Order: sequence, then C-alpha cells, then structure tokens
Amino acid sequence: MSEALLAIGTRKGLFLARSTDGGPFEVEPIQFSTVAVPSVAIDTRETTPRLLAGIEYGHFGPSVMYSDDLGKTWQEASKPPIAFPESTGATLAKVWQLLPSPSEPGVVWAGVEPGALFRSEDRGVTYQLVQGLWDHPHRDKWQPGGGGLCLHTIINHPSDPAIMAVAVSAAGFYRSTDGGGSWEASNHNIRAPFLPEGQQYPEFGQCVHKVGIDPARPERLYLQHHFGVYRSDDFGGSWRDIGSSLPSDFGFPIVVHPTRPDTVYVLPLQADIDRTPVDHHYRVFRSQDAGSTWEPLSEGLPCEPVHASVLRDAMTASPAGIFFGTRDGEVYCSRDDGETWTRVAGHLPDVLTVRATVL
Repeated sequence: MSEALLAIGTRKGLFLARSTDGGPFEVEPIQFSTVAVPSVAIDTRETTPRLLAGIEYGHFGPSVMYSDDLGKTWQEASKPPIAFPESTGATLAKVWQLLPSPSEPGVVWAGVEPGALFRSEDRGVTYQLVQGLWDHPHRDKWQPGGGGLCLHTIINHPSDPAIMAVAVSAAGFYRSTDGGGSWEASNHNIRAPFLPEGQQYPEFGQCVHKVGIDPARPERLYLQHHFGVYRSDDFGGSWRDIGSSLPSDFGFPIVVHPTRPDTVYVLPLQADIDRTPVDHHYRVFRSQDAGSTWEPLSEGLPCEPVHASVLRDAMTASPAGIFFGTRDGEVYCSRDDGETWTRVAGHLPDVLTVRATVL
C-alpha cells in the first residue's frame, strides 16, 4: 500500500490531503486556521518523516512549526526559530522557503525576507544566518520586488553540498561553490526589460520569479523571470532564452519533472499588468526537450474563463504527481505528467505553496 501526501499552504491555514494506492485525494480539516502559511516542506530523509511549515502569526510575527506524526500534532521550533543577529539591524518578515538538503543529513535551509539565507543542522528546529550572503557587497544595492526583498528559491546540488544557489527578488540569481561561504551573481544574458535601454543586462538587479533544477542533470537549471523563461546548462554560469514560443513569457512558477530529463513546466500569465492566465484559461505548458518546444496541457482544467493567477511556489512536480494551486483556492493534480488534470480541492483560501511526496 502506498500513500501520497499533499501539503497546501494558504493565506489562511494549512491543508493536508492524502491518497492511498492512487485513489482520490481526501482533504483533511484546516490547520493553523486564519494563519498564513507561505512555505512548507516534507522531509522524508529519515524513517520518521517531518513536516515543516513557515507561518505568519500576524501581530506576533513569523515562525516555523514542525510535525513528526504527519500533521497530527505540531511543535514550534526554538523561539524564535529564525532570528537575525542584533548586529545586522534586520527583522524577520517572512519565511519564504524551507528546503531539506538532498546531500547533508539533518540540514534544512530557509530563505527569508529580507533577502537572507539560514541553515539548520537539526532538521529545522534551530537556524543560523548564512553570513557570507548577508555580507555580500551587492546587498546595499538590492531592491525589493513587488512581494518584498524575498529569498524565495534555494537550489541544492543533489550530491555535492558545496554547490548551491539562491534567487532573490529583485536582486537576481546568486551561486556558491563553497557551501554558502562566498557568493557570485550569475545573471549573464538575463534581460531586465524594466530597466532603461542600454542597462537591461546588469550584473544583478533582475526580478527572478522562480528557478528549478533538473535532478537527472543538475548542471541544468530553468528560470522564470519577470519577463522571460531561461535555461542554463552550467549551473547559472550563463543563460539562454527558451520562452519565445510561449504565448506569454510572464509568469511565476517553473518546475522540473523529478525523473524525466529535459521535462519542464510553466504556467504563463497574460502580462505584468494583467496577472491572469493567458486567454483566461488555465493551461500548463510542458517542454520535453529542455525548452526547445512547448505544448499546452489543459484536459480536465476548467472550461469556463478564470481570472486567478498561480504564485511562484504554488506549483510542484513530485513522484506523487504535478500539482498547482490558484489564488481563488483551487488545487489541481496530474498523475500522467500533465496530460490530464483533476481537481483536488476547491473553495480554499488563496494558495501560497504546495508540496507533495509519496511516503
């Protein structure tokens, strides 16, 4: 018997859904009701899986919760679990990303606002600031994107813990080859069309929306920019545009299939000023040749016009399937690599993040 677990973080609470032996997902009652959950992670590296949730208490601020019984009970990580050293003068605004390391047992990374990276060595209970990124000489020139100065993406090499990268809006893509001790901006050939002519290919200052890594070929990365979809074949050393044949190169999520090389998914939106699905219909675009060509996939998705967008972390590709959640509280799943879709949940709050796995 196999069980798939889906975690859905929303503007008002966390929802868990389970499926047994490929059956329909059953959505469980809300947890953390009225509390925003912008980040979740499912850590299956040890015998006892651990769920992690970055939450926003509103007046009381952000925190991290964890569960070792698949969501039946929760504990708050050390208080406060993520805190800036007093010398930085910074205050934690939001936990945007929680990511268990694929190559270091016990290590969990946290990406936060304002634009910082934290490392935990006890599976997400206590965290320390990654000082090398905080002290980067570009920092005082970074500008916040529309969602704030958020470190929303962490990329770990699947077998070499020294190689990693992060994306910060609107600073750009930065990579490290020494486990986070030092960092270099890696935005070559990424166009920032919102800058004046002659200044549109800066060393940094790009508004990166999301980055995905190909597990089968980890030097290959895919990037959804504020305008543009890109691929790198050298872990961010250089980038090439692969979005010209899409109906729109504006969007937020980009995810890579966990086992099929060169297979990547995006969900284009109309434009920056009209953040609704292209032609007002949800269509996931899939490439099976690393971005050379794209095909729209919509069987099972709503036929009537829709007007809600999909946020950067509200799409995931996992062994349990491909999932995305919308800003009007719908969650959809494909178990055949995007060919067909079914609705998992509806009438939820604004979906911020989704994660799934097979236990």
